[in-house]
Amino acid sequence: MAALIDLNPVLEMLVLGAALALVPTALVAWRARRQGVRGWAAWQRVLTVATLFLTLDLVVFGAFTRLTDSGLGCPDWPGCYGETSPWGAKTAIAAEQAVRPHGPVTHHKAWIEMLHRYLATAVGALITGLMVAAWRRRHAPGALSPWWPTLTFVWVCVQGAFGALTVTSKLQPLIVTLHLLGALLGVGLLTAQVRALHPAGSRYERETTKVWASSPWRRAGMLVLALLAVQIALGAWVSSNYAVLACADFPTCQGRWWPEMDAATGFTLWRPLGENGQGGWIALPALTAIHMAHRLMAVVVLLALLVYGWGLRRHTVWRREGRVLLGLGAWQLLTGLSNVVLNWPLVAALAHTLGAALLVWWLVRLLVLPGWARPAGAMVRASKGLHATNRLQRAP
Repeated sequence: MAALIDLNPVLEMLVLGAALALVPTALVAWRARRQGVRGWAAWQRVLTVATLFLTLDLVVFGAFTRLTDSGLGCPDWPGCYGETSPWGAKTAIAAEQAVRPHGPVTHHKAWIEMLHRYLATAVGALITGLMVAAWRRRHAPGALSPWWPTLTFVWVCVQGAFGALTVTSKLQPLIVTLHLLGALLGVGLLTAQVRALHPAGSRYERETTKVWASSPWRRAGMLVLALLAVQIALGAWVSSNYAVLACADFPTCQGRWWPEMDAATGFTLWRPLGENGQGGWIALPALTAIHMAHRLMAVVVLLALLVYGWGLRRHTVWRREGRVLLGLGAWQLLTGLSNVVLNWPLVAALAHTLGAALLVWWLVRLLVLPGWARPAGAMVRASKGLHATNRLQRAP
C-alpha cells in the first residue's frame, strides 16, 4: 500500500515542471521578439497571456482526468508510488492492477494523472517566474503591481494543496468541487491581470473605457458573473458526485417534471465519494436532487446571459462582447443537453467544462478595466512615456 504523501520525488517534479515551463516561455518569447514587443509591461502581458492559456488547458485536462476515472491513477502525491513517472512505478502499478484489474490504478490512468500533475507544475513554475520578475521590475513603466502576481502565486500553492487533498481524500466530492472552483478562480485572476496590462490604446478607446466604468451594464455583468459562479459550483458538485446520469431524459427527469428528490442527503457536503454521510451508499433521490438543482439554476443563468448578451449587442461599442456571450451560452446549453441525452459522452463533458472556463474568461475580461491593478507611480510614468513618444512622433 503506497503512502498517501511521499515527498521523495518532489525535487524532481519541481525541476521537471520548470523545464516544461521553459518550452511555452521560449515559444512566446520568440514570437514576441518577432513582433517587436518592447518594455517590461508588454512582456509581462505576453507571458501572463501564455500562463492563462496553459491554465485553461489545465482546467480541461483536469476534467479529462476526472472523467476517465484517473484521479487515483497514482494513489500517492506528488509522484507515482514515490517515483517521478509511471515508468519508474511500473512494477507497483502492475502489482496493483493484478489484484484489481478494474480498479483505479492502471498504467494508462497513471499516465493521465501524472500528465495532469506535470502540467500543473509547469503552470506553477510560470506563475512563480512571473512573481519574481514582477518584484524585480516593479518600478518599470506601466508594470503591474507585484502584489497581483504574488496573489496568483498564493493561489497556485493553495491549488497544489487541494490537488494533494484530492488524492489523499480519495476524491471526496467537496474537495474535488473546491479544486475545480479554484482552477476557475485562477482563470479569472490571470484574465484580470491580462486586462490590467492592456495598453492605453487610442483616445476613443480611453473614452469608451471611461463610459463603461460607470455603465449600469457593467454593474449588471457583475451580477451575471456571480450567478455563473453559483452554477459552476453546482456543476462541479454534479460532476464530483457522478450525478449527470441521474436524469437521462430532457426536459423531464425520469419521465416526470418533479421526480423524487432527497436534497438533504444530496447536499451533505462532508462525506466520502458514493456515500450518504451516514455510513450507507448514496441513493438515486439524492443524486437526482443534485442534478435537478444544477438544471434549474441553468435556466436562471441562461436567461441572465441571454438578457445581458442581447443588451450589449444593441450597443455598437459592445456588440462583439454581446455576441460572444450569446454564443458561449448556446455552447453551454448544447453541451449540457448532450451530456444528458447522449449518455454523458467524454467530448461533450469536456466541451461543457471548457465552456464554463471561457465564460469566466470573457466576463472577467469584459468587467475588469484596463490599468486597474497598476501602481499609481507606474501609471504616471507610463503616461509620461506615452506623451514623450507622441511628441517625438509629431516632431518634424
